[in-house]
Amino acid sequence: MSSAATRPADPDDLWSVDEHLDDILATVRPLEPIELQLLDAQGCVLVESVTVPVSLPPFDNSSMDGYAVRVADVAGASEEFPAALEVVGDVAAGAADPVRVGPGQAARIMTGAPLPPGAEAVVPVEWTDGGLGEGPASGMRARSLAPEGAEGQVHVYRPVEARAHVRAEGDDVRAGELALEAGTVLGAPQIALLAAIGRGTVRVRPRPRVVVLSTGSELVQPGEELAPGQIYDSNSFALTAAARDAGAIAYRVGAVADDAETLRTTIEDQLIRADLMVTTGGVSVGAYDVVKEALSSVGDEDEAGSGVEFRRLAMQPGKPQGFGTIGPDHTPLLALPGNPVSSYVSFELFVRPAIRALMGLTTLHRPRTRATLKADAALRSPRGRRQFLRGRYADGEVTPVGGAGSHLIAALAKADALIVVPEDTESVEPGGEVEVVLLG
Repeated sequence: MSSAATRPADPDDLWSVDEHLDDILATVRPLEPIELQLLDAQGCVLVESVTVPVSLPPFDNSSMDGYAVRVADVAGASEEFPAALEVVGDVAAGAADPVRVGPGQAARIMTGAPLPPGAEAVVPVEWTDGGLGEGPASGMRARSLAPEGAEGQVHVYRPVEARAHVRAEGDDVRAGELALEAGTVLGAPQIALLAAIGRGTVRVRPRPRVVVLSTGSELVQPGEELAPGQIYDSNSFALTAAARDAGAIAYRVGAVADDAETLRTTIEDQLIRADLMVTTGGVSVGAYDVVKEALSSVGDEDEAGSGVEFRRLAMQPGKPQGFGTIGPDHTPLLALPGNPVSSYVSFELFVRPAIRALMGLTTLHRPRTRATLKADAALRSPRGRRQFLRGRYADGEVTPVGGAGSHLIAALAKADALIVVPEDTESVEPGGEVEVVLLG
């Protein structure tokens, strides 16, 4: 059983939002680190700092297409009196043994190519005639079309200073410097840096695998025909998308009918690919709320410390909640209510932090801020309940969207924030200050 089993309280007492969250975070532990290929590590958290083995760039190279020259040879050059230099060859990117540039000489050079011995700067091709003797050039001709461009003469129309248009060795980072700190989330720029310094694999905490399933015989897969009394399953889609947004690898399971044995079998089958399981629906006190019944004997019943506890929280929406661990590996499971808004709010408050804790992140929660309530009437909230209302936030103001009903999906789709009304507050007047959870 989770740490909640030792909570000294009457079973009928309401749990606070913070007590429930604290119990979840006290139970969930970061996943064990593994070594992954770079692209497989995208979105994962680095568990060890990475130092730079090779400077970037690893050698002086050209930042322009042009000509590598000696500064003295082009001093005073102008369009009226250009400097005429002997072209001694090409230096392409990847060249291992570039030509040497001596007095009165130049080498045609490409962007990224190593600065050849003897050269001190690069003259952009636009400052030359491109070796064609036809006045200022707009670019270089392809070598296959103009092989003579790497020999003969080039006229330079402007002088350059030493190191002009040269990327210095180690200009980005030097060997031995810190590339990435432990705790960094690996996105595209971080993966680019790792690849650039030659790292093919990294040690990370993997993205957690989250299995989401909804319950209810009334639920139908979107795209199918609705029979009387049926509705489309939206919760499993919403929560799977939310889990992916939080950083998880999420798997959606089709809706399971209100049958305890079917649900039990489904959950047991899914445990093999789950670091965290999330159910939605069937956690209230109705005759067909089968999640409690099914979870009473999921997995190995002899496993000490396993089990899911169902609670009532002092919050609206989302009063009924369940949390614990199941199966031989003590896989965490969060059982959320079935109303769409209740389910989504519960995810943001409890499941998202659990996912990010599994990832080994230190920032677990959505950002919060204070905002001025912009509304036509006061917000009402039941005393003793922490209420979470949908809203739209902009420029320090938040406007309620839709009503307080936990079934209002259209209003939820328009919201980008949750307005938090504390347990001891029954009314918030327009113009008053409220706490806001920013959702995106």
